[in-house]
Formats: sequence, C-alpha cells, structure tokens
Amino acid sequence: MEHLDWSARMRIIMAITYCLQYMHHDLNPPVAHSNLNSHNIFLTDDYAATMIEISFLPQDSSKSNSSGDNESAHSTLPPLADVETNVYCFGILLLEIISGKLQHLEEQGFLEKLAAEYLNDKHSIGCLIDPTLKSFKNNELDLICEIIQECIQPDPRQRPTMKDITSKLREVIAISPDQSTSRLSLLWWAELKILSVEAT
Repeated sequence: MEHLDWSARMRIIMAITYCLQYMHHDLNPPVAHSNLNSHNIFLTDDYAATMIEISFLPQDSSKSNSSGDNESAHSTLPPLADVETNVYCFGILLLEIISGKLQHLEEQGFLEKLAAEYLNDKHSIGCLIDPTLKSFKNNELDLICEIIQECIQPDPRQRPTMKDITSKLREVIAISPDQSTSRLSLLWWAELKILSVEAT
C-alpha cells in the first residue's frame, strides 16, 4: 500500500539474500524456508525485510519437487522445501519487487511467464519496472534481471547458490548485512543464531 523507492527495494532484496545465505550456507545442517513468497516477507517500521513462517528442519529431511516445470510449482510447494526451490522462489520475489506486481493475478497469469519476453531482451527490460518508480539504477536492474533468469531455470542443478547470488549482488549493490537489517530490532537475527545452535 505504501510506495517504496528503488533504494528501499534494494535494501529489501539484500536483507532476503543475506538471510537465505545464512540459512543455506552458515547453518549446519542447512535449512530451507518452507514456503518462500512475498506473503511471508514482512517489513519492519524502518523498512527492513523479515521472514516469517519458517520450518527449520535439516536440508536432508526436506526434499521436494523443485524442477519449476509446473507453472505453479512455487505457489503450491509442499510443506517442506529444499534450497533449490528457495532459489527459484527468490527469483520470483525479485520479479515482484522490481515490477510491483503480484506473483499471480487472473488478468496477467504467472509473473515469470509475463516477464520471460522482457528478460531475454535488454532493450525491453524497462517494461518490467514498476511504473510508479521515478528512478532506478540501470546497472542494478541489469544484474537483478540476470539473477532472476538464473534462479528460475527449470533444472534445479542450473540454478546458482545463495552464496553465488550474494557475491554477485554485493559487487553492484553496496548494502552490507548491517545496513539491510532493522535498526529498531535485531530479533530475527537473534532467532536465527539460536536456531543455528539448536540445529547442530
């Protein structure tokens, strides 16, 4: 309901990125978000992104279909997802954040199908951008579109890891983990730290 400028959206993207990297690579064993989508991403009062409804179970015990072949695979995930499915869903989240559109609407269908024609043509990428945005950075947009394409590959083995994604994004978007978290509350990071101890 409230307009977010480009820099606010980049901060949200980086917060989600850092959180997923932590879950997938820093926890041992790794854990995946059980249903990663925009309905489970909340913003704090100072516009930091936080995740909710996470089932923290070891990666080995949470296998699911992550092929992306089914057009609604990401919207009808089983109760437990794997890290490859998280990466796919992260790509969809990026699409939602830059376009201002929901993952699925009756009049537009699935967002990734609508966006496919634009993602393959750099001259058309601007058509993906939320028209309410007054400005954006072309280099950041180009990188985000590249990452979206990589994340939504039908073959899970072709998708990047969150570690790879974080590394790429940090080269262009200069937002550190500290800058992406809430200045009002660090509770969600504390909860992750506690859960990392419990998972080992």
